[in-house]
Amino acid sequence: MQHVKLDAESRANTGKGAARSLRRAGKVPATIYGHGIPTRSLTIDFTAIGRLLETIGGEAALLDVCIDGGAPVQALLREVQRNPVRRSDVIHLDLYAVHENEPIIVEVPVRIIGTAEGVRNQGGVLDHHLHRITLKVLPADIPDHIEVDVTNLVVNHAIHVSDISVLKGEIMNDGSVSIVSVVISRAEVVAEVAAPTTDEPEVIKKGKGEEGEAGTEPAKE
Repeated sequence: MQHVKLDAESRANTGKGAARSLRRAGKVPATIYGHGIPTRSLTIDFTAIGRLLETIGGEAALLDVCIDGGAPVQALLREVQRNPVRRSDVIHLDLYAVHENEPIIVEVPVRIIGTAEGVRNQGGVLDHHLHRITLKVLPADIPDHIEVDVTNLVVNHAIHVSDISVLKGEIMNDGSVSIVSVVISRAEVVAEVAAPTTDEPEVIKKGKGEEGEAGTEPAKE
């Protein structure tokens, strides 16, 4: 997996007012915590966070967090809080410190590869259900992503968690959960329902004079 360096500074002031002041100065408040270490409040340069998010591109990454120029602390990016109105504005980071020899539970993104047979030749549509898979794994063995090859997937079939494996670590998801499937497109279903059928028997209506001569009444005695 990727290793990315991230410089941070300790901060003493906390609270909403202090956080707003930091953001006006081009800084972003952050917190680092984890097993066996005290929680610390940090400040990170907004530009550095932008470079970090661009580098990892949504994939799992192990960060070397250098606090006040000291020795790096290995951590995972646990959460990125964004401005609900301007999503490009990061307002807080949560960092989770890890230990080299302690397994941790992380979510790793799923990457779909190939073009499904059901899409290529059967008119189906690919439906991606599970976008992240949960692993229990040592920090150094965390994969950037997990690849799922859909090349041979046909219509009305799916690939489940139980169908995949990882080189290192343990998959924690329920094996019966569907990751991806190929389904018949809704347009084709609608077209099939709307198409007229020719199997119905023809209905012949009776004329008024069917029991006697057409159009005449029976003769009176």
